[in-house]
Amino acid sequence: MGSNRILTVSKIKIAMMPGDGIGVEVMDSALHVLAALEKRFGFKLEMEYHDGGADLYRRTGVALSDESFEAARKADAILFGAMGLPDVRYPDGTEIAPHLDMRREFQLYAGVRPVRRLPRTPSVLADPRAADIDLAIIRESTEGLFYSRGKGTVENDQIARETLVITRATSEKLFDFAFRLAERRQERRGRSGRVTCVDKSNVFVAMAFFRKIFDERAAGFPTMKADHAYIDATALDLLRKPWEFDVLVMENMFGDIISDIGGGLVGSMGLAPCAEIGDEHGLFQPSHGSAPDIAGSGKANPTAMLLSTSMMLEWLGTRRDNQALQDAAEALDAAVDRAYAARITPFEFGGRDGTKEITRAVIEELG
Repeated sequence: MGSNRILTVSKIKIAMMPGDGIGVEVMDSALHVLAALEKRFGFKLEMEYHDGGADLYRRTGVALSDESFEAARKADAILFGAMGLPDVRYPDGTEIAPHLDMRREFQLYAGVRPVRRLPRTPSVLADPRAADIDLAIIRESTEGLFYSRGKGTVENDQIARETLVITRATSEKLFDFAFRLAERRQERRGRSGRVTCVDKSNVFVAMAFFRKIFDERAAGFPTMKADHAYIDATALDLLRKPWEFDVLVMENMFGDIISDIGGGLVGSMGLAPCAEIGDEHGLFQPSHGSAPDIAGSGKANPTAMLLSTSMMLEWLGTRRDNQALQDAAEALDAAVDRAYAARITPFEFGGRDGTKEITRAVIEELG
């Protein structure tokens, strides 16, 4: 980071999908910050806009066109805002969420949810060690209980059934991803190299199978620490001693819930980024929803979107072995930290800094 050299890279195509509510506003923030990074580091992203989400579904009956879906497939990465509105549903009552279809179609099996306390943000925990919260939740994003999405049944208005699915092939890739992430975190951030398999193997056969595969893959990473925890105990310990965790890997539904606890631990879902990673595709989005209650007010916190954008640049830079993109990712993370340390206080923390103010502060810190 901090290099003054300009490295020109080939054009990279990004499928940009702002979506609904504050998704549009935080995406605009990301575009302004990316423009500053492009200028500083000498790369150029080709941003392709695609409409999608609940509002599009309400207007047209289609949540995401086939053309947009295929454009996402062909893009180098997908940058996603937020899709969904509480008053718009499919006929079966489920939410409008095209990104769930992308997870399955593009096999985005590793949902990476970093949980890190930013400088000068208020702690929700009294213990001073809460300042050291820096963990990563890895949510398997294609199987588990979510496998039944669109396949569940209701019989005679009396019995509803859903099916949980765990496969060896996906679990092996997921666990290898988790251990490799722990290796990188240990090397770059000085973290413990601990990977915790979170399950309910004392009750469900599928979860016992999940844990068995975890132990098998752990043997291939002898320098990493591998342990287990039940989901209920993990929820408790995330409130009692979250600073002890490093990488937690878990089934889809468990990850969906636990990652929101992670956002709460650092004070706001506005600080919770996400990367959905597969072998060939990557989708990057804030973990929060479309927040229609504050849409258009200027109060949306774009930090999660900016940190997700940094994860996109890091992923692209690693895949292309391109230092300019990796330097840009590191610079963006550092700029967010400096901006918070110096002056940012978002609305959710009782401050007066909204979307534009936070974006401006980060760009200024980028120099």
